Amino acid sequence: MADSALDRIKAPVALELAEFESAFRDLMRSKVPLLDWITRYIVRRKGKQIRPMLVYLSARCYGECGERTRRAAALVELLHTATLVHDDVVDGAPMRRAFWSVNALWKNKIAVLIGDYLLSRGLLLALEHKDYSVLHLTSDAVQRMSEGELLQIEKARRLDITEEVYFRIISAKTASLMATCCAVGVASVLEEISDSRVEQARQFGEILGIVFQMRDDLLDFEGHRTGKAPLADIKEKKLTLPLIHALGKASFLERRKVIGMIKDRPERIENINYIVQFIERSGGIQYAMQTMQSKVEEGKMLLTTFPEGEARQSLQDLLSFAANRDH
Repeated sequence: MADSALDRIKAPVALELAEFESAFRDLMRSKVPLLDWITRYIVRRKGKQIRPMLVYLSARCYGECGERTRRAAALVELLHTATLVHDDVVDGAPMRRAFWSVNALWKNKIAVLIGDYLLSRGLLLALEHKDYSVLHLTSDAVQRMSEGELLQIEKARRLDITEEVYFRIISAKTASLMATCCAVGVASVLEEISDSRVEQARQFGEILGIVFQMRDDLLDFEGHRTGKAPLADIKEKKLTLPLIHALGKASFLERRKVIGMIKDRPERIENINYIVQFIERSGGIQYAMQTMQSKVEEGKMLLTTFPEGEARQSLQDLLSFAANRDH
């Protein structure tokens, strides 16, 4: 169901995306046998290609997608893939999208080097063609993603995340790359990074990324349906909006009790059950859903500044898809 919805969304740029996938496979090839073997494995297990689709749809809103757009999409996808490989090392994750992770198959040292190679491959691609505006935007995303990850680690230790900090983290960790996708797409057509339309596209991408992450956080409470381990975020001491809202409404004693459960034994089933009931009593899930929907409406309003057409409609449909998907 989700795949058919995404097929409809990408329809205005389906031909360009097919050409991109072929070009991206060529770009990943290497003369080093081990490197080539691993990059081919990575390409085979690629996901829904939402980020390249965002680059192309944003570009199509303002003109025809050319070689600059393809290179922008490739740079973003190389950057995204590098961060996923590095994230799996940091998290010690053995699986990603039902496939073995690079670090599980080839160990951490090789996985880190693969991530470094992919990042440098993207940087060189931009430099070789003097795509400095795209390089500037993507470099900013790398910085923000690193800052967001470190902020989350700091707050997971102290468990003092406010709603404001929560949005700072997801804006940096998740939304910054989607914001960059939209910005570089428009910049690849307009060839001017300071154009206000590039900034509007960046803002839309940021909202879209926030909605994607908020829906992920809500799906954590539905893990039994989605295949994700239920309440994985709480077990990993990640405070998301439903719990943050509940803690904000709680008395001092109840807040201290719940924080103690998360700090000491978050994996215990009795603690998990208590925390879920605590969130439900406070209306935390409903609050998060309403907040996410307000972000959707904000994104739709921003899209009215884009030129009308199939590409703009697809961006709006992708926003709705992000808020309503079930995995």
